Amino acid sequence: MKVLVLNCGSSSIKYQMIETEGRRVLAKGSVERIGMKGAILNHQRHDGDKVKIVGEIVDHQAGVEYILAILLSPNHGVIQDRAEIQAVGHRVVHGGEKFTGSVLINEQVMDGLQECIELAPLHNPHNIKGIRACQRLLPGAPMVGVFDTAFHHAMPDYAYMYGIPQVLYKRYGIRRYGFHGTSHFYVSRRAADMLGKPIESLNLITCHLGNGCSMAAVKSGVSVDTSMGFTPVEGLLMGTRCGDLDPAAMLHIMGQEELSVNEINAMLNKHSGLVGISGVSSDMREIINEMNQGNNLARLAFEVFCYRVKKYLGAYTFAMGGLDAVVFTGGIGENAALVRAGSLSGLEFMGLKVDKAANERPDHDERAINTADSRVAVLVIPTNEELVIAMDTDRIVKEGK
Repeated sequence: MKVLVLNCGSSSIKYQMIETEGRRVLAKGSVERIGMKGAILNHQRHDGDKVKIVGEIVDHQAGVEYILAILLSPNHGVIQDRAEIQAVGHRVVHGGEKFTGSVLINEQVMDGLQECIELAPLHNPHNIKGIRACQRLLPGAPMVGVFDTAFHHAMPDYAYMYGIPQVLYKRYGIRRYGFHGTSHFYVSRRAADMLGKPIESLNLITCHLGNGCSMAAVKSGVSVDTSMGFTPVEGLLMGTRCGDLDPAAMLHIMGQEELSVNEINAMLNKHSGLVGISGVSSDMREIINEMNQGNNLARLAFEVFCYRVKKYLGAYTFAMGGLDAVVFTGGIGENAALVRAGSLSGLEFMGLKVDKAANERPDHDERAINTADSRVAVLVIPTNEELVIAMDTDRIVKEGK
């Protein structure tokens, strides 16, 4: 099945055209700066052919039109007719408690997605725009919603419940949901394959470290805990998000600085994390460069980041009653050897030993970076969320549900 995978943000659309039978990426790319001057489409075909187009892309429907046009292009495309797109898989950030798995999209589902907007007001509206655009432009293609939150729905209630009055949970659904679910699902399965063991026999900790960061405790293939919570702000330190924070501190800041709800929300999401501590950048590469030049605040940001990862590693190991492997993925997890080393330093007492040469090897392949005598495996696995979405879309469409 040829599946178009879409990930729609506020001003961007990332896409891949995947042939599920061979798990082959036919083409991929992105539309950026939607609604702004100088919008850009970057497109790459499976044979390496690349093209960049600059134009006026006023909204998400226009963005999808550009994507379809380049996929049909005689010079750069991979299909000859829109009918060759047999299904569209949409990344949807938040499914709340309503959607615990991928679903075939109909109007009843669309109503449910509208209800979930209040849980993810910065993300879900743009996911919905992408769905509506595809419904208009590809009326014959089935649409499937694949949710970031779905993999974490198996968490036990004691792991997802907050210590707030139960009436607020029942009224507003305030609980831990977790995110990056497709990434944690993919790398946990690849880890089991690399180790040559059934996933049902493994205790894994998966670390998705990028501009947004989350970790998951995956026991017997099931997510039993994860660091992100009701929103993607909780948990690890991130590029611009604060991570774990005493909620009373927010109230104190709001009072002292006379900030509105929108202003404190912007501070926690866009001006905190690595950039907040360092005052330099939200990019870990720049943080490391500044740290190496003696910038003390950059060093502090780096050490806070690694310490948070280490702290969650310890917590999840004890919560699962043991640990077989740690998996690093995401832009930082896959590429920043110094972060991996810093996050795992001092954990030899757990039987976790990192091979320095393997860790610092400058490639992007999936690989083990633990020593031969390490009791706990340490793996670097590039994530592939688009493949998960495509394969789930294939399955759901064939099942007709």
